[in-house]
Amino acid sequence: MCKILAISGSLRQASSNSALLRAAKTLTNAQAAISLCNSLGALPLFNPDIENHPPTSVTYFRSQIATSDAILIASPEYAHGITGALKNALDWVVGSGEFFQKPVAVLNATARSSHAYESLKEILKTMDARIIPTASLIIPLPHNRIDEKEILVDPILSALMREAIQALVHATEKEFANTLH
Repeated sequence: MCKILAISGSLRQASSNSALLRAAKTLTNAQAAISLCNSLGALPLFNPDIENHPPTSVTYFRSQIATSDAILIASPEYAHGITGALKNALDWVVGSGEFFQKPVAVLNATARSSHAYESLKEILKTMDARIIPTASLIIPLPHNRIDEKEILVDPILSALMREAIQALVHATEKEFANTLH
């Protein structure tokens, strides 16, 4: 079974990006298990002086990534970039290496948010994550305030989510098979 950690770049309770990830969790099949990361808001501001002896919240976040087979990220765009909460979280794992060659899918909830989508992919490339293009999709949500139930009942949105999850699982399984040879 492929263990996927889903990270929302939004701390907002009614976030459409978080709704995408909750829907993804519901749409997984027996091949995968998605766990939702809810620890971004608990992370202190990145401080290189304590990077090698981080607080418990950082250690926990790092372990969530390390014990996952793949990562699924959805983030809104603020001022043409990713959110401060997501950037801070990623800063905590740049030097520790949990993203190194980890299969990652990036979801974008609207085509209007292309700056954050591209920025996030660039940050992940810098961290040596393995971005899976077939699993990284723009999911055209019909409006900003959508919940996971609306996503699940929409045949197009739910099909796109299944496609992204299956592509991420397939890439992860393929990588695992290659390491056995």
